[in-house]
Amino acid sequence: MERADAARNRQRILRAAAELFAAKGAPNVTMEDIARAAGVGRGTLYRRFPDRAAIATALLDTHERELQERLLRGEPPLGPGAPPAERLAAFYAAMVELLEAHAHLVLGAETGRSRFETGAYGFWRVHVRSLLVAARVPDPDALVDVLLAPLAPEVYTYQRQDRGLSPERIAGALRRLARSIEPEGDRRA
Repeated sequence: MERADAARNRQRILRAAAELFAAKGAPNVTMEDIARAAGVGRGTLYRRFPDRAAIATALLDTHERELQERLLRGEPPLGPGAPPAERLAAFYAAMVELLEAHAHLVLGAETGRSRFETGAYGFWRVHVRSLLVAARVPDPDALVDVLLAPLAPEVYTYQRQDRGLSPERIAGALRRLARSIEPEGDRRA
């Protein structure tokens, strides 16, 4: 059981980090910045969180778990009961919403190789792979990471900030990509 003072420090750290990440972007915030803003010592911060990515991951956890629950038990097409391509398109739309609201956190938690090591990525990977298997797509293991690549936070923020694309345009492009897993005879022009 967590001590009351430790729980308070954890909440102070997360609150301070959330504000700093939102204001500056996670990559531009140091652990020293977070400790200072939270009013805790560096030792207290590092005992709880080894690095900035661990803090961003803790902040993202609630949002990702909610989406995971909707994928497992929600209404179709995001939840079970819709054809695989429709579920993939709904997953893409939900991820665009998540990235739009929390890209600054995802950039702090899931950049580069570390993206593949998060529990959330593992969950997304299993979900998309299961959709590929259900759609009888050949060699789902070779395709699953390719279909997840457009959801990398660096890609999303590049599209939004540098290319000026709206979330709707990005979701529309991903919806077209999702249709690629439909059997040939089921595709509409």
